[in-house]
Amino acid sequence: MINIGILGAGGIAALSHLPEIAEVPGMRVTHICGRRESRLRLLCQRFDVPRYSTSWADLLNDDALDAVIVALPHPLHAEAGLAVLERGRHLFMQKPLCTSMAEADQLARACELRPNQIVYCRPSFDGVVYEMRRQIAAGAIGTVSGALSRHSHGGPEVYYAEVTDAFEEPRVEGDFWFFDADAAGGGALIDMGVYAIANLVALLGRVEAVTARMTTVAKPTDLEDTATLILEFAGGALATAETGWCDPARSSFLRVHGTAGKLVKDGDEIQYIRPGATDREWAAPIVQTIAPPDAPNQHLEWMNCIDNGLQPELSNLSLARHVTEILLAAEASNSRGQRIKVKSHPGSL
Repeated sequence: MINIGILGAGGIAALSHLPEIAEVPGMRVTHICGRRESRLRLLCQRFDVPRYSTSWADLLNDDALDAVIVALPHPLHAEAGLAVLERGRHLFMQKPLCTSMAEADQLARACELRPNQIVYCRPSFDGVVYEMRRQIAAGAIGTVSGALSRHSHGGPEVYYAEVTDAFEEPRVEGDFWFFDADAAGGGALIDMGVYAIANLVALLGRVEAVTARMTTVAKPTDLEDTATLILEFAGGALATAETGWCDPARSSFLRVHGTAGKLVKDGDEIQYIRPGATDREWAAPIVQTIAPPDAPNQHLEWMNCIDNGLQPELSNLSLARHVTEILLAAEASNSRGQRIKVKSHPGSL
């Protein structure tokens, strides 16, 4: 049995981590830490967690823990993750990894020094992404030329309505730390764009340069609520990553184009589309539906990695560090109005 501690007792712990872990045999949450005792008591009762505290030190010094999940606001991720690693525990990092490259580099060095500690970094990747990787590697669509990924929703107020309802609390209008630049560390890009970018990196590899534009369309914040990035990949392909908080109809697109066909995410399946003819522009395409095997949920994948002593294939610190540099390069590109080069490599610390 793997005993888990959770740093952070907010919405992501209540709606994602605790319910998912409850479905994973061999893993249990035994200690949760947060600021609000009312929430801590409710979560302990609801998910049969034996212990809670309001101090990081109490949780980090709990000798019964094998691993810790960091589920805190974005600017606190690096400090907490380093503290977990220093205490010899396996680590699960909520997205984004951190909010600066100095922090990302600190985490990378700490991970290098402790190869036996498994570090799982969100985003996790579903069966569609893994199957698309296999198809691309097998040459199913030829040489990749372009791709598009988008991940967007209606904004923090939609999320917070669900969170407050889950905690059986009254809704408070406008009290969202996501809109506070100091508390959030960034806007829609690091909150939602991280998913779109990570999917593209998982499929196409290293990004060499970023050009980005961001704007604030409707939200009561100085942070961006809408962003579009053009990513230049080492293999020569160009991809567009889109995100935003002004899309209450929700969007989650993923498609990759190549010289011999294209792959399009369609829910839990993939549409594999090839030309019906190479000398007739309007020939009907050949469409094949691929149903990939399910990927394990993020906590089961983490546990399997711990059991086998292996770092995650995709949800690892190296890829998360590369995505972090892309996010920061996009912010710099938007503010300077220029293309920004990226130095790091996914798959290498």
